[in-house]
Amino acid sequence: MKFANHSGRAAIVLADQIADVYTVSDGRFGPDPMAVLADWPAFVEFAAGVTTGTAPLVERELRNPVPMPAQVFAIGLNYRSHAEESGMKLPSVPATFTKFPTSLAGPFDDVEIVGTTVDWEVELVVVIGTRADRVSVDDAWAHVAGLAVGQDISDRTLQVAAGAQFSLGKSRRGYGPIGPWLVTPDELPNPDDLALGCSVSGESMQDSRTSDLIFNVSQLIAELSAVLPMLPGDVIFTGTPSGVGGARKPQRFLRPGDVLESSIEGIGTIRNHCR
Repeated sequence: MKFANHSGRAAIVLADQIADVYTVSDGRFGPDPMAVLADWPAFVEFAAGVTTGTAPLVERELRNPVPMPAQVFAIGLNYRSHAEESGMKLPSVPATFTKFPTSLAGPFDDVEIVGTTVDWEVELVVVIGTRADRVSVDDAWAHVAGLAVGQDISDRTLQVAAGAQFSLGKSRRGYGPIGPWLVTPDELPNPDDLALGCSVSGESMQDSRTSDLIFNVSQLIAELSAVLPMLPGDVIFTGTPSGVGGARKPQRFLRPGDVLESSIEGIGTIRNHCR
């Protein structure tokens, strides 16, 4: 299933149509996407029987499918290639920080470039579907609602100025686009091995596979939920591979006029214009 936020309303994507969740469920679910995520197991059971759309799918109407999560976890240095290009030692536990929820944005929203050192980081985004508290690695995927494409856009100057505290440099307005929808794991032949990459104004910058994660999705959920409960609708940015602008020689950063396009196999593509 593909679950979307279409014009601010929860929707099921059916090819080139959407089924408005509130309408097709006679008010049982929706229209708030976060309310649907809070009742995810019951919704998944209901959604399996929805086969008819209620309106055309309009790309420009797609919003962040997880507009206001309670918690946003982000993982640094989670691909060996990125740790190497950053000159950092491989972590023994997930290097975790947060992007504040109000920094999140939609899959086709514009990105406001602040300063001259704004960088890209394509990431697989995991959204929690049922409360995860002290979850084992073997049970972790059962707590996942869906996967999305994400960009952990980063103000490198602010990130470094704050020392080891990354969160402000990762949380300017709109610096966390997510989308274009959530794809449930059962839609993917192997959700632990997906191609991902991004380009800037047509030039490929990152190209890797999620099988190269140091801590995979199951391990991340187990590690994080050992420390604190994860709630329905919580978001995990799982880390980025090599190819970020700050590690290139010469360095390259986002500029007004650039188009940042990010894709993950089996999920889709998001596209953000820089202004």
